[in-house]
Amino acid sequence: MKTFYTPVSEIDRKWYVVDADGKILGRIATEIARYLRGKHKPTFCNFQDNGDFIVVVNAEKIHLTGNKWDDKTYYRHSGYMGGIKSQTAKEIREKKPEELIRMAVKGMLPKNKLGRAQLKKLKIYAGDEHPHQAQQPEHLDI
Repeated sequence: MKTFYTPVSEIDRKWYVVDADGKILGRIATEIARYLRGKHKPTFCNFQDNGDFIVVVNAEKIHLTGNKWDDKTYYRHSGYMGGIKSQTAKEIREKKPEELIRMAVKGMLPKNKLGRAQLKKLKIYAGDEHPHQAQQPEHLDI
């Protein structure tokens, strides 16, 4: 059986708006990653970027279950000796609430050029306003 390949000129990309108000981080991130990859389409191909654009609003109102606001720790390293830095989820939400969703979705995408291209189609905003009205996005209920 051959893999179906959609020509780039025939890829139909839609815009969706997702409201993150009151949603759990991991649950919403899996659905966003699914739409960014295009797995919801019958023309899905794992080596081709045929996903849709996702606009996330109200990122500051996302929820985590249990004590994860204090216990969940995100690490990054500068590359120098002793250069490891850590932040809790609560500290990230106070400074950049968009980064919580971006990091969760990034971990669910492929770790290559394709995954980086798919992540560029994700637009996240802390409040309920976004500048993408010209694309006429549809509301996506997750």
